[in-house]
Amino acid sequence: MRSGVGSLASSGLAWSAQGRSDGARLHRAVERVPDFQHLRLRLYALILAGDAVAMGSAFLLADLVRFGRLEGYGLTTFMVLFPTYVAVALNGDAWSIASLERPRHSAASAIRAFLFALAIATVFFFSLKVGEDFSRLVFGIGSCIALGTISGLRLALGRAIGRRCSWSFRREVLILDGVQASRSGHAIVIDAAHERLHPAVDDPAVLDRLGRLLYRSERAIVACPPERREAWTRALAGANVDVEILAPELSRIPAIGLRRHGSVPSLLVGCGPLRLRSRALKRSMDLCVAFAGLFFSGPLFLLIVLAIRLESHGPAFFRQVRMGRGNRLFTMWKFRTMGVDAADDDGTRSVCKGDDRLTRVGRFLRRTSLDELPQLINVLKGEMSIVGPRPHPLGTRAGGKLLWTVDDRYWERHAIKPGLTGLAQVRGLRGATHTTRALTDRLQADLDYIDGWHIGRDVAIIARTVGVLIHPNAF
Repeated sequence: MRSGVGSLASSGLAWSAQGRSDGARLHRAVERVPDFQHLRLRLYALILAGDAVAMGSAFLLADLVRFGRLEGYGLTTFMVLFPTYVAVALNGDAWSIASLERPRHSAASAIRAFLFALAIATVFFFSLKVGEDFSRLVFGIGSCIALGTISGLRLALGRAIGRRCSWSFRREVLILDGVQASRSGHAIVIDAAHERLHPAVDDPAVLDRLGRLLYRSERAIVACPPERREAWTRALAGANVDVEILAPELSRIPAIGLRRHGSVPSLLVGCGPLRLRSRALKRSMDLCVAFAGLFFSGPLFLLIVLAIRLESHGPAFFRQVRMGRGNRLFTMWKFRTMGVDAADDDGTRSVCKGDDRLTRVGRFLRRTSLDELPQLINVLKGEMSIVGPRPHPLGTRAGGKLLWTVDDRYWERHAIKPGLTGLAQVRGLRGATHTTRALTDRLQADLDYIDGWHIGRDVAIIARTVGVLIHPNAF
């Protein structure tokens, strides 16, 4: 027993004066960094107060609009609706680190919570027949105003908070152990060699110094040689923070997660971007828009077919094989805009300004984007969506190169259905891809869309598409 105590002391259990000094110095340095957890709580409270002011003002204003004076209906509605909104928002991510880092995300999550709260309040008001203390007009007018005030205040407040806090809302520590790595945000960078830190699980003094170093931190990133990763993993396993070990060699494999196949770890490199509920919601919107589009554009559809047939012989429609979801080929429909003999089935020659292959009707259709109208048929068939990455002809080139040879990420855009319009189109990225930059910009927009999909973004893209139907690069 005595020999055991002696061996522990010799291995470092008995702290040296230098070890205590280093630990205290590190602890003092870490203490100077703001306590982000308390900071976030104060910011959440500020945003909550802003939501209350925005919503309360909206319903009081609705009271004034309806009656010309404050009758109390607006206050009553607010008193019922605001607690419901808070309960729903707490269940979502209206107050989260993501909402602090991205004001648009904050506004969108607040709008979703408010709409859900409206649905609950509507059921409450109408099913319980509380008509004496409730005005339908105040409820309707106030709700419309509140949608604008809540989202507007969230955006303004989020940007002001972000600038004030330098867009940093959590404490991170980056430990460099013989390997260099770039710091992200305002992470505390620690040179392990300089601070005489090493992953020794048999040395409580070292573990104590690591614990002090990570005090109040929420994330620890370690950059070290491969042979030391297991040691750092064991040393930080009980640190009570999220611990990540950098593995830069995996950058050649764009993994998006880690899973297990039995007892063997595996890298997740691809998955469907939308869950069943999201796919059902998106498909429902596609069907509604496609049916409505074909119904209301029926007369225009017939006029275009007639104009094409009167100007030149041949079919009114042009069909071309393109790549769809899951890298599966499908036949896309368009109105024919060229002479039959000039048709480019593979898309090897992009249409350019003044292209002599275009008919007069075809030039008008392309300039107004009406040549894409038959793709509503593809939407009904389930081959396309209203919003998604635009499908490219297989022979299209960028800077003289086939598209998939320009950027290794190209095939990732096919993880979702192609669309009639997309994020790239509303960003103004249209026309021929004469340079590789033109392709990479569009690809990045497509991947941004897939990564951040939600139904609200689809609605916004559809609305913005109206402004880019006629575009300088549409010819």
